[in-house]
Amino acid sequence: MPTNVRVRIAPSPTGYLHLGLARTALFNWLFARHNNGTFIMRIDDTDAARSTEESLRDIVDSFRWLGIEWDEGVVVGGPYEPYIQSQRLSIYHEHAQRLLEMGKAYYCYCTQEELEEDRKRAQDERKPYIYSGKCRNISTEDRKKYEAEGRKPSIRLRVEDKILTVNDLIKGNVEFRTGLLGDFILVRPNGMPVYNFASAIDDMVMKISHIIRADEHLANTPRQILIYEAFDCPLPEFAHAPLVLGSKKEKLSKRHGATSVEEYREMGYLPEAMINYLVRLGWSYDDQEEVFSIDELIQKFSLDRVGKSAGIFDQQKLLWLNGEYILKMDIDARTNAVIPFLRKAGLLE
Repeated sequence: MPTNVRVRIAPSPTGYLHLGLARTALFNWLFARHNNGTFIMRIDDTDAARSTEESLRDIVDSFRWLGIEWDEGVVVGGPYEPYIQSQRLSIYHEHAQRLLEMGKAYYCYCTQEELEEDRKRAQDERKPYIYSGKCRNISTEDRKKYEAEGRKPSIRLRVEDKILTVNDLIKGNVEFRTGLLGDFILVRPNGMPVYNFASAIDDMVMKISHIIRADEHLANTPRQILIYEAFDCPLPEFAHAPLVLGSKKEKLSKRHGATSVEEYREMGYLPEAMINYLVRLGWSYDDQEEVFSIDELIQKFSLDRVGKSAGIFDQQKLLWLNGEYILKMDIDARTNAVIPFLRKAGLLE
């Protein structure tokens, strides 16, 4: 059993709690509970234009309706406050400054127009775009000239070409060629950290032991590892779970029906049924059991039983499972559960 388990979920407050993110949160929560660990909820709101307080409230409410409580994080607090990224900018700037002082990062004065030109040239030559490293060893004279022009620099990490091998707890060994990343941006000219920098710094500072997330984040892993390495910080364990897909094996979207936890709550689904169903999208204990209590899931959950294939969302199976949970309710509980829906329909005062 792993020791000192610390895991996290970091939703962006740009809408309702998506089923895929809820499933990822459940994997983290069950892993923490099974290993007597700590489950943390951070908020990734660096996309200021789309983030709203209303979405944050809705996400927190959906997690609590499911019964997923967190030990540290937004609302509940903890030793690494604040847990909202937009309130942690000074922490990211401090770490970026340390990298600059160590010579592991540098100021880049390239304009957006210059970078777009380079991208277009690479596209015309049918080559992958990799930053040229033009500002890596910029002269003092050029720096002063660019600053006099009013250019605001970004901060880039110095990346050496090598092979990174990640021992993913679900996918197995995955290799990345870092030279294909180039010297990537850590902090934008406006002072905002990019996702990979903010996330890696938070994971380091908060001592996250296992990063359990959806497969779509696998491409972020090499950048985050390089940031860890730049600070000589021990790496967490990584586990990338397969995505939740629609019936035709495409990304789950509105055309498949409801995609948020809140929508299923409003339709009358029980939280226990939602948890049971979502966990089973990618995790299995054996070929026979379908219905598990929360305590059974905590007792039996492990990452080695998470499959490598995508989970296919099946509305009919969820409906059947919800019926199983409704049948287990006594008459009083069932009556109390249905009253709000009767009132909403105008059938009760």
